[in-house]
Amino acid sequence: MNDIISDIRQELQQNSNEETKSSSTRFFKEEIKSYGVKTAAVRKMTKNYFKKISDKSKPEIFALCEDLLSSDYMEESFIAFEWSYYLRDKYEPEDFTVFERWVGDYANNWAKCDTLCNHTIGSFIDIYPQYIESLKKWTVSDNRWYRRAAAVTLILPSRRGDFLEDVLDIADMLLTDEDDLVQKGYGWMLKEAGREHQQEIFDYVMKNKKTMPRTALRYAIEKFPKDLRAKSMEK
Repeated sequence: MNDIISDIRQELQQNSNEETKSSSTRFFKEEIKSYGVKTAAVRKMTKNYFKKISDKSKPEIFALCEDLLSSDYMEESFIAFEWSYYLRDKYEPEDFTVFERWVGDYANNWAKCDTLCNHTIGSFIDIYPQYIESLKKWTVSDNRWYRRAAAVTLILPSRRGDFLEDVLDIADMLLTDEDDLVQKGYGWMLKEAGREHQQEIFDYVMKNKKTMPRTALRYAIEKFPKDLRAKSMEK
C-alpha cells in the first residue's frame, strides 16, 4: 500500500506549479506546505487513486489517510479527508475518535479544518447526531481549530435547517470568543442556519449583537434582506 502513497506524491510533484503555490499562501496567516497543484487536478487524483484502494478495509484506508496527513501538505490532506468522506456509508460510532484526533493532530489551518469538518465529520453527525454533545465540548478547547470545528461541522446540516437548537447552543458557547477564525466559523454556521430559519437567526442576532464580535455578526447577517441587515448593524 505504500506504493500508492509514493505514486501520489510523485504525481503531485510532477504537477506542481510555483505560481499556484505562491498564490495559495495568501489565503493563510500560517505558513503552509503546498505542492502548488490546482484543486481540480487534486480532486481528479483523489478519485482516481481511491478506485485503486476501494477494495481495502476501512482501517487500511484510514491508515493510508494517516500517512498522507502526516506529511502536512495541503494537497495530501485534501486527498486523505476526501477518502475518509467516501467511506461515509461505513461509518461506525467508534470512528468519531479517529476524526476527533485528526482535528487536533492535522487541522492546522482553516482549509484543512473546514474540509475535514464540512464533509467527513458533518456526515458522521448526520448519522450519529448524539455526537453533537462532543462538538459542544470542543467549544472550550484551548485549540482554536477544535473551537472552529464545533461550528463548521454543522454547516451543511444547518443549511438544510437541521439541528437549530444545537446551532444556537454552540453559537452561545462561542459568542465572545476572541479568535477571528472562530468568530468567522460560528458566524458562517448562523448564516447557513438562516437560510431555513431566518426569523430565529435574526432574533438571535438582535438579542446578542451588543456582545457578539462584529466579525461574527457580519458573517451571520450576510444573506439577510437589506432591511434586516441594517437593523442588525444598528448600534
